[in-house]
Amino acid sequence: METSTTEQASTARAIDPSLRVAGVKLAVADLTRSADFYERVLGLPVTSRDEDTVTLGFNRADPLLELSRLEDPVAVPSASTGLFHVAWLHPSRASLAETVQRVAASRWPFDGASDHGVSEALYLSDPDGLGIEIYADRPREQWERPPGGEGVRMYTLPLDLDDLLAQGPQTPGDAMAAETVVGHVHLKVSDVPRAVTFYSDGLGLQIEAAMPQAAFLAAGGYHHHVGVNSWQSRGAGPAPDGAPGLRGIHFALSGPKALDALERSLADGPSQPAGARGEDGDLHVSDPDGHRLTFSGA
Repeated sequence: METSTTEQASTARAIDPSLRVAGVKLAVADLTRSADFYERVLGLPVTSRDEDTVTLGFNRADPLLELSRLEDPVAVPSASTGLFHVAWLHPSRASLAETVQRVAASRWPFDGASDHGVSEALYLSDPDGLGIEIYADRPREQWERPPGGEGVRMYTLPLDLDDLLAQGPQTPGDAMAAETVVGHVHLKVSDVPRAVTFYSDGLGLQIEAAMPQAAFLAAGGYHHHVGVNSWQSRGAGPAPDGAPGLRGIHFALSGPKALDALERSLADGPSQPAGARGEDGDLHVSDPDGHRLTFSGA
């Protein structure tokens, strides 16, 4: 489905254009099973492990993914708010093809594959059914712009999988390319306009594209760092505490001044409550659906 920019304009000060998604936290039903999936199938190296937590990524001090064990897990209701998917941005088509080959060699099923214009993407689910996107961006100069030039034009077309796989090695390696990062996080929300107000007017992200019951917001002209939709969750509440799912998103800004500016913007904006500083100096805030966000100035 084609998307274009929304006409709604943000009144907030734009957030630091250097914003990036530094990592995510997930709670899982079976820690050993999930750690094996993310390491062996997806290709994220384990950086630390104990009885209750496993971290993965390419830097022990700055993990991309933290998995925590649920004591008494329960099923995730399909209509609840929460995680739609974590999207793993690969540095090249060749590295994406290699991850696709690794997943396929592990006989793990894919849920779909799409050409979005700005990117090429494939979709799958982890052992708890939590969504995953693996993707590679096209060069920014190739991104289509809607009439007026603001935002990006995104669409969903079939992916030329044969052409993509031709870029990969004959035999995939054990790990993702070390430059792979969390490119964006897509959330299920109960009310898209309310979520957009928070992320645009509160945080200062720019609305890059929108479609019925969905919106895509970003910093620095990216196609999106945060996606929100209510396709299955309109009017719904969060999953039970014991259900697998998202437990936090960590965003990194360029420095302390950018973090201070965001704190002031939140204090003046529509978010309730405003952000609160932790003992580590990070800024913590929850969106209207209770998704926990952390911002650091480094």
